[in-house]
Amino acid sequence: MKIALAQINPTVGDFTGNTSKILEYAARAAELGAGLVVFPELSVCGYPPADLLEKKDFVARAEAAVKEIAAWTAKSERPAVLCGTVMQTAAEVGKQVRNVAALLTEGKISFVQQKMLLPFYDVFDEQRYFEPAASQALTLIDGQPLAITICEDAWNDKGFWPRQMYPVDPVDELMRQWDEEASDLTAAPRIILNISASPFWRDKPTVREKMLAAIATRHKAFVAMVNQVGGNDSLVFDGSSLAIGPDGELLARAAGFAEDLVLFDTEGNDASDVRAEAADEVAAMWDALVLGTRDYVRKCGFSKALVGLSGGIDSALVAAIAVEALGAENVLGIGMPSEYSSLGSIDDARLLAKNLGVRFELLPIHDVFAQYQNVLEPLFAGTPFGLAEENLQSRIRGGLLMALSNKFGSLVLTTGNKSEMSVGYCTLYGDMVGALAVIGDVMKTRVYALSRYANRERELIPRATLEKAPSAELRPEQRDTDSLPPYDVLDPILEAYVERYCSAEQIAAEQNVDVSLVRQVLHLVERSEYKRQQAAPVLKVTQKSFGMGRRFPIAVKVQV
Repeated sequence: MKIALAQINPTVGDFTGNTSKILEYAARAAELGAGLVVFPELSVCGYPPADLLEKKDFVARAEAAVKEIAAWTAKSERPAVLCGTVMQTAAEVGKQVRNVAALLTEGKISFVQQKMLLPFYDVFDEQRYFEPAASQALTLIDGQPLAITICEDAWNDKGFWPRQMYPVDPVDELMRQWDEEASDLTAAPRIILNISASPFWRDKPTVREKMLAAIATRHKAFVAMVNQVGGNDSLVFDGSSLAIGPDGELLARAAGFAEDLVLFDTEGNDASDVRAEAADEVAAMWDALVLGTRDYVRKCGFSKALVGLSGGIDSALVAAIAVEALGAENVLGIGMPSEYSSLGSIDDARLLAKNLGVRFELLPIHDVFAQYQNVLEPLFAGTPFGLAEENLQSRIRGGLLMALSNKFGSLVLTTGNKSEMSVGYCTLYGDMVGALAVIGDVMKTRVYALSRYANRERELIPRATLEKAPSAELRPEQRDTDSLPPYDVLDPILEAYVERYCSAEQIAAEQNVDVSLVRQVLHLVERSEYKRQQAAPVLKVTQKSFGMGRRFPIAVKVQV
């Protein structure tokens, strides 16, 4: 059987657009001789639809769209279609909606496989919406048995994971059925299909490939996973769809971070549909941030973005990402120097804009800052210049950016990194204002690595920006190290605590740092939760990002 993996970028709720895309890719697969074309999890409605699933008309529109796609398969020369969608449940108790893979053949819905394992960790909350399958079954297409699974249903293999999260493994159950019917299936190759909406994080594509290869070799089966691609809110889906043979060999791999169509044949394959992977972890993170930014802006109905350019490394990286995502003509850089901004920083911002080809405007805030100080002077009298005055500058800048956003219909991209967000080294209603935190899941040390990657072909981010000491420039001679440990010390502590939930003692021992320093950092993390919960959505590129996948109370006493 020749099977096509159609890796598409659906938009949540765009039933017309998603249906059109599914039919387009199905037609392309037909031209290539595929007998079956497979689409991602919930590709009809887009993933994740969240509380839209509680609207009956949303589910009804999904069911109507599936019937439209099924009608396309009525002509004999057209392939069968396997796509992910939502359907109402028939049961009188339990959740009202089910997450299904619908097999469409000969103009009708010929088989439905319901998702059994509903993840409820990190960014997933599927038990909130879906009724789990009580059982699963094999199905036939042109006499060939198929084992169909949906995303998490393939993520519980006891031979791969040291600890299973669920008491049942749907793949094992389906293969057990196969063995029970072996007398009728001896000539048929084992085929396990998995339709997925598996979000990207660093190293995730490698983990997926190893896991699927383990399943293929253990069950002596062809295993194919087709994964959604694109950005939906904070989540970025990398695609990287795969087909693996019974001996673990790679038969097909779709592109990362782009729509694609690849085929494999269970009767022999030369592995010609194997796309190159990202060169390394930094390249993959760059592609994820570019795709996430592009889709967030465009799927929200916008085309242009604003970036406050300080001359620092963070804003430079965000601007470079925005230009690759949206085009230089759609990005506006705004410099807002105060009396504490160095001439070098202004020059660096101007040179960055020139290198990127973006329009750059200068809006000095000295006079506005002075006016604020005059108004506040009766209440501030007798107090030293401090944090209030520093944050006031940041809030003036945030206000100006939002005014420009309102006037010209451009989204503001915030420029704070994960190191700053972790310890609260950022200003509410100041540098945190905006629609999307592009690098909010990128530690400062990786900001530098990504910036060097941005310069891989020519210098976009000025060398001076890469080489100078980080500074918020909100007071004379300010440096980040006045308030924080050096980032090469800080970032490993933060990664261990924020992403792996290690204790202070564990971190101190593992990293050979003083436990009192570790506790100081952890205290900053805990006291800054209120800021993070008011931050713009963060593009997720690590296993644990700030946002819906990391849930902590604000009013709490935490012992660190």
